Amino acid sequence: MRIDHLAIHVHDLDGAAKFFEEYFGATVDETYHNPRTGLYSNFLKLEEGPRFEIMTRPELQEQPSSTMCYGYTHMAFALGSREAVDELTERLCEGGYEILSGPRVTGDGYYETSLLGWEGINIEITV
Repeated sequence: MRIDHLAIHVHDLDGAAKFFEEYFGATVDETYHNPRTGLYSNFLKLEEGPRFEIMTRPELQEQPSSTMCYGYTHMAFALGSREAVDELTERLCEGGYEILSGPRVTGDGYYETSLLGWEGINIEITV
């Protein structure tokens, strides 16, 4: 068994796709649209691991918090080195994204940065 994909809702599908392309090197497939439900979605693929899907639809509502609510907590991307974590942290910071913590070594030994990415998506970047 394996994870095929995970999905997240966003308001701005094109903006989210560009964010993941620019900062994480994601390849974005063609936009799918279901006119009956109003759903628009794209699958994104990284060099390794499962795909993930970004989706939007008209009836979406805000969650009370992007970091402190039940359900989805964060996406974590392994970059391969501390230097890569440091470099991407700097790029994201320069891009105006909020760094919540890091780069740092966590209590369980991860070297990571925690941040709020596109539309407040909670993201960790680690080795």
